[in-house]
Amino acid sequence: MPPRKRPPADRQFRPTAALTPSQYLEPFLKYQETEIGMAHNTVLAYGSDLRQFFTWFEDYGVVGLHDVDLKVLTSYLGHLHERNLSSTTVARHLVAIKMFFRYLLLEGVLRESVADLLSSPKLWQHLPHVLSPDMVNQLLAAPIGADRYMLRDRALLALLYATGCRASEVVNLKLRDVHLDEAYCRCVGKGNKERLVSLNPIACHAIASYLEHERPLLTSRSNPEELLVSRSGRGLTRIMVWNLVKKYARRIGTSAKVSPHTLRHSFATHMLAGGAEIRALQELLGHASIATTQIYTHVEHTRLKAVHRKCHPRG
Repeated sequence: MPPRKRPPADRQFRPTAALTPSQYLEPFLKYQETEIGMAHNTVLAYGSDLRQFFTWFEDYGVVGLHDVDLKVLTSYLGHLHERNLSSTTVARHLVAIKMFFRYLLLEGVLRESVADLLSSPKLWQHLPHVLSPDMVNQLLAAPIGADRYMLRDRALLALLYATGCRASEVVNLKLRDVHLDEAYCRCVGKGNKERLVSLNPIACHAIASYLEHERPLLTSRSNPEELLVSRSGRGLTRIMVWNLVKKYARRIGTSAKVSPHTLRHSFATHMLAGGAEIRALQELLGHASIATTQIYTHVEHTRLKAVHRKCHPRG
């Protein structure tokens, strides 16, 4: 969180006997999205995490925010572990709580943030699931004539793999963002950061076919800005994209773990295998930190080790 000026002395601390957390939730979320520039989906996730905390907060019998101490927060972390949540999910819950308490500190509601005394659970690095190039080709060709919206679905799958975009970025693509003549599109990622991503010939052809033959039928009664639309003529949602990818992954008999993000992981890994530089890949994926991109170097190294074991005489 960027530094923010301390409030005037008369606003630095306003003790309240029974200060409930829920009354500060919406202002906090608005602050994160408008002033900090946090991605809308992240704000939604933090809101969900904090509402779960508030529900537990009331059941635990805590009177107000001033009564929250290290013991209370430790008990809540124990409650999250009892739900068998992953370390990544528990860490996200903790980050949401820490940021909420820092916001209260900045607003002069609290004198100190006890949440900062907690350390995040240790996160193991999980290598992302990646499809082979041959499996990707099968997935891109999975929509067939019997499918109601074959051209749209082929354009969707081709976009996900060609650009490495997140599902949320693809569903937010507008017609004006796609430039087939120059083979690129403009997408808006986390934190409302814009970037240009290239389109390969397969993606350009799939999008062009969809725009010419299928989209006009879907939008005959509406005039949406979104590139990819549903049968109602409205833009696709992330859940729709998730279900479509799952549908075609099942059709080709691949792992149940395949999701829209699998195509993003596959794009990144295949780019590195083809000789792409890590910094260029960072820009293509829209990662704020190079450390996030470096996980794909481990994925590629794992693949190379598997090839070595299979092909070397003494592997």
